[in-house]
This record gives sequence, C-alpha cells and structure tokens, in this order.
Amino acid sequence: MPNWPPDPNKRPDNSTNQPTPMQKNQPSGQEWRLLENTLLASVVEQRRARRWSIFFKLLTFGYILLIFLTIGRGCSTKTPSGLEGVDTSKPHLAVVEIQGTISSGDVANAYDVNEALTRAFENSNAKAVALDINSPGGSPVQSDEIWQTMMDLRQEYPDKKLYAVIGDMGASGAYYIASAADEIYVNPSSLVGSIGVIMPSYNIEGLMDKFGVKDRTITAGEYKDILSLSRPLTDYEEQHVEKVLDNTHKHFINAVKEGRGDRLKNPEENKLFSGLFWTGEQSIELGLADKKGSISTLEKKLKLDNVVNYTPTDPFSLFMDRFAVKLGAGLGSSIKLDVLPQEEGQAQMR
Repeated sequence: MPNWPPDPNKRPDNSTNQPTPMQKNQPSGQEWRLLENTLLASVVEQRRARRWSIFFKLLTFGYILLIFLTIGRGCSTKTPSGLEGVDTSKPHLAVVEIQGTISSGDVANAYDVNEALTRAFENSNAKAVALDINSPGGSPVQSDEIWQTMMDLRQEYPDKKLYAVIGDMGASGAYYIASAADEIYVNPSSLVGSIGVIMPSYNIEGLMDKFGVKDRTITAGEYKDILSLSRPLTDYEEQHVEKVLDNTHKHFINAVKEGRGDRLKNPEENKLFSGLFWTGEQSIELGLADKKGSISTLEKKLKLDNVVNYTPTDPFSLFMDRFAVKLGAGLGSSIKLDVLPQEEGQAQMR
C-alpha cells in the first residue's frame, strides 16, 4: 500500500518506460533518412536550376552579341575620330595617328592616313599638322604612299607646317614616313631609325624529315617556290632576292635623303642606312631627328590649346576593342606581348 501523502523528495518511478508526448512526436531513424534524402534532392534540384539559368543567360548573351556583330559590321562606317562634337572653326593643331604595324589591313594604312592628312591640310583653321607616330614599321608600299602624300601636301600648302612626333618607336617604315615632315620631335628614349628592309625566310627541311613530312608542292615556273620552307635557296635565288631588297632599300634611302636633306650627319660614316636604330637623343645628334618633345610641346610652341584628332576610326571596332580590353582586364594583367606579324616572303621595313 503506497504511502500517503507521497514523499516530495522521492523521484517518480518510471520503470514502466511509457513514452512521453514529446517522445511520441520524434521521427524514427527511417523517417530521418527519408527527410534527409528529400532535402538533398531539393538542394541538387536548386543547383541544377541555377546551372541551367546561367547556361541560358550565356546563350542569350552570345546570341545578342552575334546579332550585334553582324549588324555592326554591315552598317559601320569609318568616321574621323575627335571631330564629332568638336568645333573645328577655331584655330587648332591637327593630329593624325600612325599606331602599330603599317599595312593595308591594319589601322595604319595609306588610304586612311592620307585621307586624314588631306582633310587636316584643307581645313584653314588647322594651323599645323602633326603625325603622332608609334610604330615598328611595315609595308614599304604603304609607307611610301603616305610619304608621297606628305610631300605633295607640303608643296601645296607651303605655309602650313607638318611635324612628326615619335613616341616609343619610329622605326623602319615609320621613320620612312617621318622623314617627310618639316621637323621630327622625339623622346630621348624613343627608338628611331632602322633604315633597312627585311624578308623573313626559313628552312624546316630537317624538321620535316624528322617527322616524315613530304613537300608535294607543284609549280609552273622554275623559281615559283623560291621561298619554300622545305628547301634551301640556291645561290642564284639568294642573289635575286638580295637585288630585290637592295632596290627597295635604295628607294628608302632616297626618300630619307630627300626628306631630311643636309640635316643628316655623315650618313655613310655613321651607318645611318645600315638598319641600325638609335635612341631619340642619339638620333638628334645624327640628324635623324630635330628636337626633343611631344604633342604637348607643339601645343606650347604654336600657342594652341586646342588639339583635334583627324585619324579615321571605325566606331564599331573601337567599341569592340574597348569591350575586349574590359573583358580581359583580369586575365594576364602582368603579361605583355609585343608581336609584329609577318607573312612568309613579304618584305618588311624594319
């Protein structure tokens, strides 16, 4: 018979192990596994949904970009950079850029440069014209066409000065062009000169033999494969190519002599036409350049605070170039590659 009243210090007897209401509501092991699988499936589905969302966004972006490229290429036209929204009715210094390799397929091509030069000289408010040069050279034909236009414009507009301002580099074909200016300004550390002609050629016959590669080129004409990679030049072929390069080199030398005149100092003794290059400071001493300075120097000298860039540009290409720069800004920011593309057998003024 139980004691009554119950002892308050005595704990209740739970030996019967009857479940409490809370214990009844707790899930069993099997239920836990089912709940865990459900949650995992939900997470996997969310990840899959995000991946598909990213994929479709990229696909849509690529499709829009493709349409933009197609339309842009079809309707874009070259326009004079710097002239839109600029008042050219005021006195100004007209600038034409020659940047990168000089070639018919590059920005620095004779057609665009000559068009810009002509437009600058025709504008009576352009008190002087300056070529802003940063180029290692390129096509002798393109260089000569620009040189000819510069000489013609100087003769047609004798009261308008034409300057050449060399930045990092004004070598080979770029110097060919610069020599037609009234005066050449350089930075003391600019690379100037390289009055010579080069035609790259390689012989990989040994490499082809090593890998079992056979040359099956078929020609009509004894010397049609004169610059073939699979065989060496014969003595006659080498002499012929040398004559071609010498003739082109002669044109280069004559152009520099006509443009620079008596300002060249002892050309033969100083080997000015040997293909060597010099710093801007050295080039002034040799008569290849005239003064140290930049576009800003010309502004101060001419007392003009207005500079107008006449260089034709393709707005679409300009946008895409800037887009590509932004897109790749974080990729290889510490890597710098300076590449001068050359085609096999094509003469380059370097």
